[in-house]
Amino acid sequence: MNVKGTPYRSIWLLDERHPARVGIIDQRQLPHRFVVEELLTASDVFTAIRDMHVRGAPLIGATAAYGIWLAAMEMSHGGSRPSAEGLQKACDHMDTARPTAVNLAWALARQRKVIASHGPDALAGALLAEAKLIADEDVAMNKAIGEQSLGLIAAQHALHPERPVQILTHCNAGWLATVDWGTATSPIYQAHDQGIPVHVWVDETRPRNQGAQLTAWELGEHGVPHTLIVDNAGGHLMQHGQVDMVITGTDRTTRTGDVANKIGTYLKALAARDNGIPFYVALPSPTIDWNVRDGVKEIPIEERSGEEVRVLPGWDDAADAAVSVRICPPNTLAANPAFDVTPARLVTGLITERGVCDASEAGLSGLFPERAAAKAKTATQKHG
Repeated sequence: MNVKGTPYRSIWLLDERHPARVGIIDQRQLPHRFVVEELLTASDVFTAIRDMHVRGAPLIGATAAYGIWLAAMEMSHGGSRPSAEGLQKACDHMDTARPTAVNLAWALARQRKVIASHGPDALAGALLAEAKLIADEDVAMNKAIGEQSLGLIAAQHALHPERPVQILTHCNAGWLATVDWGTATSPIYQAHDQGIPVHVWVDETRPRNQGAQLTAWELGEHGVPHTLIVDNAGGHLMQHGQVDMVITGTDRTTRTGDVANKIGTYLKALAARDNGIPFYVALPSPTIDWNVRDGVKEIPIEERSGEEVRVLPGWDDAADAAVSVRICPPNTLAANPAFDVTPARLVTGLITERGVCDASEAGLSGLFPERAAAKAKTATQKHG
């Protein structure tokens, strides 16, 4: 994606030489400041994931993969060689940074295989190659998600050629949540680039305001028409015929099609169902958790600090500075579940790099038969 004419990915290698450096966009600073942060150690990466310098399931996975390479480079200082045991421990620690997005464990599992299959002299190079591959694969998958679902937006435009297609999205499932293109935004960007008129309703997405701060900024940089709305306005717009379709992302999708996404997604799905509006979820296949069937019961929901609810960050134009203000009485308790689960019955379709399918085990298995077969084989061995 472009930032004022300069192409960026959301994570990139600054220097392959020693000392190793990975560049990220510090998303906490957007939209007020565009800040490139350098990650030099595995600890830097852990903090960046935990404290949401980076966020979004695909980007979390790619960042963690680079973090294990940085761990190997740290072990190599002073002529030492990285140890498999030490790197496996680094994976264990990195896996605790955030609990809900399955891409974190998926990317670390790939690095664990690299660690197990290479000797000390080859470990650092192999881990770097795998991290680069994970990032490149993410870009390709997200581009394909847009290509696979472009027809959905084109079909809506054919129904109302006199006006733009009205799309509602929640949180940020865009370029900044992935390595490039985004998931929910990929078809939007591609439709816009091909001349299909679109307009996006952007949920503010309290309490972190990823819609207001990130999605609105992204769409503006790309020139996509959009309007920011408060989280509770979506149902009203749907009732009055101002939403043609909803597209969101997901941090974890079960093998049966349940979807965990940013808190508030479930309510949008209920409103969409009540108003007969298609509700789509865009996801690259690493976001599918083939080990989970019941999302409500089995997906761990991250509970973040109540301070995120009590305090609202913003920008003071007069002072030209970032500010934070408390919006409630000082002793007020605040709960802050970061995600909710939308049952598969409320999802019109899942958009993947291989196509669009029903939100069901049969639908996902039809697109990814090798994953379903591998899961079935494992289950048979476990109980056989």
